[in-house]
Amino acid sequence: MSASGEGWLSDGLDDASGAESGLWVRGVDYMAGWRVAREGADHLNFALLLAAFEPSELRAVAGTDDDGRGVVRLVGVPAAAVRLAGLLEGHADCDGDVQ
Repeated sequence: MSASGEGWLSDGLDDASGAESGLWVRGVDYMAGWRVAREGADHLNFALLLAAFEPSELRAVAGTDDDGRGVVRLVGVPAAAVRLAGLLEGHADCDGDVQ
């Protein structure tokens, strides 16, 4: 998976906006933050594919916050989120340490 854009993964540019309100602030470099987030989202999407999650049920989406910092959001159906939580819980011991 790369930033070149696979066909099944939207380019996410509609998520490269400041604020949940969708307002852009003059002088804030939202694209730089989005590019960083896109790289993280691509890595996470590849890991999700390896864990047998279909992009239609769970995927990472790149975006930015109000200040132009990159953010990665996980978007999916509730059953996939529960399945992912189970996988993550299975990799942590009672103290929360990753095995």
